[in-house]
Amino acid sequence: MPSIDQISGTVDPAVMAAAQQSSAGRTTKSSMDSEMFMNLLVTQLKNQDPSSPMDTNQMMSQTTQLSMMEQITNQTTTANEGFSLQMRTSASALVGREVSYTGPDGKAVTGTATSVSFAESVPKVTVGGKEVALDLISGISATPTA
Repeated sequence: MPSIDQISGTVDPAVMAAAQQSSAGRTTKSSMDSEMFMNLLVTQLKNQDPSSPMDTNQMMSQTTQLSMMEQITNQTTTANEGFSLQMRTSASALVGREVSYTGPDGKAVTGTATSVSFAESVPKVTVGGKEVALDLISGISATPTA
């Protein structure tokens, strides 16, 4: 963020040039993030009318919104990572157990889960030689039938 001279309130041109140069090589984003929000705030401050500066309460409100947006983004990321870990743990616990799922023909299929793949976002459990997405499994038995 460009430094502002405490006495005159002007932005140091060297710092501003460096900030503009570093942002020039970035790729375009389709969603708003904290960097875009901060750039909007800096632009707003640069272009404000000196005879009617931005209200301090409004500036604090915008800064608080930025902080809240960052915290929500962090919480969403943490929740997604937790859910992914929970799916992997659940899929791993199925190995050696009898599971049921609905086949492509609409009929119930039952078999022993022999392995799990984590190559995609939803783990796949191998049942009778076929990979079945974890979310398609409809039942679990404690032990396979003989």
